[in-house]
Amino acid sequence: MKRLAYIGVFEHEADLLQAIRESRELGLEIVDAHSPYPIHGIDELMGIRRSRLTIVCFCGCLTGLIIGLWFQYWSSATDWPLNIGGKPFDSLPAFIPVGFEMTVLLGGLSTALFLFIRSKLWPGKKSRAIGGVTDERFALVIARKDANLAMAEVPELLHRHGAVDVRQELGQ
Repeated sequence: MKRLAYIGVFEHEADLLQAIRESRELGLEIVDAHSPYPIHGIDELMGIRRSRLTIVCFCGCLTGLIIGLWFQYWSSATDWPLNIGGKPFDSLPAFIPVGFEMTVLLGGLSTALFLFIRSKLWPGKKSRAIGGVTDERFALVIARKDANLAMAEVPELLHRHGAVDVRQELGQ
């Protein structure tokens, strides 16, 4: 579903943060904020929850460890047991290096895969870059939710907080 959004471009970090604060108070939906560097505390200010990607990484690591240990046990003790010098078939210390490597491999791959899925980043996706933001400017993308403010008043709000440019765009 397409919805109307406004993009305000700011020259100073403080102006961006004030615009975010007032937009949230008025009930406007903050779609995204762009900056040339990370801004401490902006996630809480925008109302973004803590990422659950760590849970995905832990599950991927645990799956990799289980698969790595199980496959080595199955191949050396069940499917093709070889008696080599009287050593036990299921020697756990010998299984640790491969188990560790499988933990790292599946943890990393699952994290990267779910990051791309969650972020909706896939090959061939067209970027929607806002000019100058990666160099020295900040941008705030606002859409209407159940706001106490008419959508036509949003440019005034952005200009009041120091926006040097305000654009209207049709987004997702």
